[in-house]
Amino acid sequence: MKFKAFLTENGVTLLERRFIPALEKMGKISYVYLTKDHTFFLHNLLTNDGVQSIAEFRKDSLFSEYRISSQNDDRIAFSLDLSLLLRALRSAAAISAAADRLQIKLVKKLPPNCTTPMPFLTFETKGYASAVIQDIPISKPLSRAQVIELQTALDNAQDLPRTLVGISELDRMLNFVERMKQLGDVMEVGIARNGEFSLKVSTSLVTLGAEFKRLMIVGEDSEVDSGGNGGNEMSVLVSMKHFAKCLQCHLAKPDCAFYGVGSQGGSLTVVFQFFVPGSRQTDKSISLHCRLPVLDPGA
Repeated sequence: MKFKAFLTENGVTLLERRFIPALEKMGKISYVYLTKDHTFFLHNLLTNDGVQSIAEFRKDSLFSEYRISSQNDDRIAFSLDLSLLLRALRSAAAISAAADRLQIKLVKKLPPNCTTPMPFLTFETKGYASAVIQDIPISKPLSRAQVIELQTALDNAQDLPRTLVGISELDRMLNFVERMKQLGDVMEVGIARNGEFSLKVSTSLVTLGAEFKRLMIVGEDSEVDSGGNGGNEMSVLVSMKHFAKCLQCHLAKPDCAFYGVGSQGGSLTVVFQFFVPGSRQTDKSISLHCRLPVLDPGA
């Protein structure tokens, strides 16, 4: 299998300043999944343990001169340490003003004091007077069966709720949750089809909540009368830790976040929306969403 590409200046900015700092909050180790047209960063899709997060980039939003080949239908997947990736990106950006000449490729090398070649993701940066090569150790690339399993999990995770409500006041949401974190470990999230969204945490002594009303609605129920008819609120319980971790995706600088409850109340989905700079049009070249497991009310 082979992979070689050049990160564009926009690609370096997206990853270094926005998405990798956000994804690192989801977990230190992430799967990187490369296909002919897209790059994915994936958390917890195969384990279903904790918050699932999916960041997707169209190849031209990150790379130029993109080349990939493998016996798995030109798909390659491996895991790596996001902190090492972030360090390499920051170092490369500091070395070279010509960020679009940052070459990235998969290689096998023989590490010191080792007799077996190991896989690495290699960054090669050329500055005006120097060139720097940085090797990031990665896991052994996934087998064909494992890639199919990952793709199946990805397909399932992208099945979005039928109704989503949108919140643009992301800073306000963060402030509320920071206060709520001190009260309990469980958050009750309510979503109504008339565009209302609520958060509540309760203890034996106090209950603290927040309500957002007249929100944007998308999906099957987007034409429900916003005057209150057909409110049909659905409430789920989620881990406060999981909810707060999901909100760290705000480091990726989304313009809006949409919340929805999955089929049969099995999960809480958060879809982060990004606009094309200088417009109100959705940037379809990048996407990010999370799925939080729902707690059993009787637990």
